[in-house]
Amino acid sequence: MGDDDTVLGSVDGTGLLLVAPGTGTVAALGPEDRNAAVDVGARTLAAAGVGTGDRVVVALNNEGAQAGTLLTEAAVAAGASAAAIGPRGRMRLHGALEVVGATTLVATTTGAMDLLSRLHLEFGLDPLDLGLRRILLAGEIAVPGARRQLAEEFDAEVIDLLMDPRFQIPLARGVEGTLVPTVAGTVGLAPLTEDRPVPPPYPGGAAEITTHPVWHSELSSTTVRTGLVAVPGPGATAIPLPQHTVGDRVLVRGQWLSLARLERALAPIDGIAHWTLHVSRPGTLDTATLRVVFARASLVENPMWRGRIEQALAGLTPVRIDLVIEPHIDDERRPGTVADDRGHHLARTRAEAEGHHHADLPHP
Repeated sequence: MGDDDTVLGSVDGTGLLLVAPGTGTVAALGPEDRNAAVDVGARTLAAAGVGTGDRVVVALNNEGAQAGTLLTEAAVAAGASAAAIGPRGRMRLHGALEVVGATTLVATTTGAMDLLSRLHLEFGLDPLDLGLRRILLAGEIAVPGARRQLAEEFDAEVIDLLMDPRFQIPLARGVEGTLVPTVAGTVGLAPLTEDRPVPPPYPGGAAEITTHPVWHSELSSTTVRTGLVAVPGPGATAIPLPQHTVGDRVLVRGQWLSLARLERALAPIDGIAHWTLHVSRPGTLDTATLRVVFARASLVENPMWRGRIEQALAGLTPVRIDLVIEPHIDDERRPGTVADDRGHHLARTRAEAEGHHHADLPHP
């Protein structure tokens, strides 16, 4: 099973090359595979209620991963009219929803919640006036109560989508807190520390959601760890919606941020003793802050060193990462860490995550 930056290795395929901006993962979609991917996505959207007469607005990131573009194609294949507008500002999103006459919005949970908040607090508008019938949530772990609030405020059906981590097409929809795959065999579970599948009924405890592109001409036999963690109860036969993330990637604003790539970007900058990536959700949106501790006092107030770190962060991911230089110094050099106030990310290593947050490794 592969994951993170090495999920595919080198890509020899031709056609559309999907490059994930936060991890560097590359996936190839030739014409036939692209059609197959769109077909799987269309069937998933149709199962979620998208069909003829719907007008779909996809407000997901189009950079690198092409999530918005392929989802829009899938919506059209499902019989709808669709537009991919990207994660634009909420005022522009509101304008696009009105101009299109959208009946369905596809967005991250935080994006939808931020739109709702701004409609109330900044625009003074009633969410019901948008006429949305359906909100499809993709790419994030929802906070408790978010789905219910969105459903009530917009008077819309709210459904989760599980996205393929490489090809960014929806593989499954959420039904009563569980994932229902569109194509059998495309979604599974694996123990956190073992490369083997966990068949249902599940023994209970934390397990990692895996994907299997059975529709892909060259990758149908591969299994990919998604970094998403579900916690089925003992004897459960369905995979629950993900509650956590694990591994060397952190999910921020619907984008995977590779910690290994972050380490490599900071490695040429001498004088860094250690760092902590602090992720929180103080309001409706995620924030990420890199807190750096230097080994030499002369670097703490040095604008050149601050600039070097800021440039490294800017080239790493489309997600904004703020920088804080700690005033104290430390002679001890150690690996970077993650502090996730949201409670989503269990640990950088799967072994460490076994007992974290009371999520136990399944033992069949």
